[in-house]
Amino acid sequence: MDEGNDAGRAGAAPHPWIRPVLPYLGRWRGRGEGGYPTLDRGFAYEQEIDISHDGRPFVRYEARAWLLDDDGEVLRPSGREVGWWRVTPDGYMEALLAHPTGIIETYLGRASGAEVDMTTKDVLRTPMAKQVDAARRRYAVEGDELGYVHDLAAVGTELTRHLSARLRLVGS
Repeated sequence: MDEGNDAGRAGAAPHPWIRPVLPYLGRWRGRGEGGYPTLDRGFAYEQEIDISHDGRPFVRYEARAWLLDDDGEVLRPSGREVGWWRVTPDGYMEALLAHPTGIIETYLGRASGAEVDMTTKDVLRTPMAKQVDAARRRYAVEGDELGYVHDLAAVGTELTRHLSARLRLVGS
């Protein structure tokens, strides 16, 4: 079975527990800016986030990004992550995200209204992975727009802004 075509897109009724994150379901695409104290300069990127469900009490999360040149053209693929958001009816959240760079993050947080705020509980990494100590992610839906902010503590730097983007809903 192709998980990219899970039953959530085919009209499966959402599990009651995922009600706090229903505004996030769909495919979102847009552009953002990134930077970090260890980088010489900031960067622009394009991102797609796909959040779907198959009727069970969690949602599937997948994000892909591409670095852009100064003219806004795609240079190359960049970040990629997959995982799941587990939610309870009162908005408590647990998230698990895996990256091909050898990092797995577990998050705890809340979904309230049209906002999600979560902070890492644990960061696991393979021996070759870059040092990542903590992260915080905030998402906010307003109409057909998704705002996203990602703060990161890595390679000896305290928690600081790493990424921010505005995405538009492009599919369900």
